[in-house]
Amino acid sequence: MKKLFSLLAVLALVFSLAACSSAKETSKDKDKDKDKGNKEEKQEEVTITYANWTVGTEEENNLERLMLKAFEEKYPHIKVKIDEAVNTSDWNGTLSAAASAGKMPDVFMLSQLPLALSNDWLLDLNELTAADSDFENVPEVVRQSTMFNDKVVALPYAQHFLGYFVNKDLFNAANLDYPEMGSSLAEFTAAVKDVTNVNEGVAGLNHPFSIPDWYPAAASADMGWYTYKDGEYALDSKEFIAGVNFAKEVATNGYAYESLTDDQKANFNGENPEEVWMAGEIGLKWDGTWTSASLAENAGFEFDFIGIPGGRTVITNDLLGISKSTKHAEEAYLFAKWMSFGKEGFMKRMEIADKEGKTVNTLPVNSDQEILDEYFSQLDVPGVRKAYDHLNEAILEPVKTVPGFVQSRWEAPTGIKVGEEENATIAQMIDSFVRGELKVEDYATQLNQLANEKSKEALEALE
Repeated sequence: MKKLFSLLAVLALVFSLAACSSAKETSKDKDKDKDKGNKEEKQEEVTITYANWTVGTEEENNLERLMLKAFEEKYPHIKVKIDEAVNTSDWNGTLSAAASAGKMPDVFMLSQLPLALSNDWLLDLNELTAADSDFENVPEVVRQSTMFNDKVVALPYAQHFLGYFVNKDLFNAANLDYPEMGSSLAEFTAAVKDVTNVNEGVAGLNHPFSIPDWYPAAASADMGWYTYKDGEYALDSKEFIAGVNFAKEVATNGYAYESLTDDQKANFNGENPEEVWMAGEIGLKWDGTWTSASLAENAGFEFDFIGIPGGRTVITNDLLGISKSTKHAEEAYLFAKWMSFGKEGFMKRMEIADKEGKTVNTLPVNSDQEILDEYFSQLDVPGVRKAYDHLNEAILEPVKTVPGFVQSRWEAPTGIKVGEEENATIAQMIDSFVRGELKVEDYATQLNQLANEKSKEALEALE
């Protein structure tokens, strides 16, 4: 009996110690959970302001506003307030007014990067982007466009490709081979001419005036958009001159609807190039991929995107800036990334669009394979998918990113009389070449010098 009592006493002690230990561990776990809860409760709530011309109205509740709401649900400690003071009636003017008043939005759309740089609005984003794998998945040519003086100063918000859409039915009806992504300049030229039949109400192109911009890059790998590459223009090059003269041939020989006479236009169904294109009477239309979804829904013909001859992808991007004066840089970056190039955000964008019956009106900026697969399962335009295969050879339309480009391409006065204009701008000069009023060969050297001068002036103003 003594042995039995001793054994029971030992067992009682063991169970007692185990119970105490268990109680201590449970108490520790509760303390940990309590500490964790306290930390979550103590997470600072912040409000960031956002200005973007894509947000529409509260009543519309468009995809951008749904994305904003989804962000706040994902990150409940961050509230996003749309800054209504910055508006589309005068985007740059109202942004400037906000900056002067010390009320710059934390995150905002950029109409032109050089303007924001000249006003010193932008936060240096190098540290925030340095270890970001999503930013690494943005195509190199796009990442480079967000930089100035080796600093990342903007973020790519939306991505589009520029190029031609082809009406495949129109070519098939004429028993012609339609051009495809990668077709040569010679094949493209032949297609424009062969499909045109003005008397039957068919035009090869919608208009000829974009040709001088893309032609040099299609003719030579050493050329960029409007010849611009490595900080210089080459408007006196054989490629640019050939592009202008091809545009003149298209315009003056009735290959483009926009340059037809009123009598010729009477053969078509529509009051403008867009209506005539949608009526199925234009073979190739210059546009951006932002129109792909609308075409898929509304076109009464089979179409595809073919880009520019030669197969080089032309990218145009919208950019977001983060204010240099923001007090919440990390939260602002997290939000900007969600709305633009971040994988998590873009996957959510496609999910919401599919659920709500809305259109994702941008191509993925992030080239992650899962994103691309999901995107093209929703919008299947073969040529656009092929364009992604050539991003390593892509060129960027520089209008929003290159200092002085607006002057060098359009606004700089030339001192030359064109028609009734005593001091024509560069744009007016080039249009006069296309219409056959002046010869590009006579002025190419002068225009090239002027374009490069304006580019140099703009860069010097930023230093």
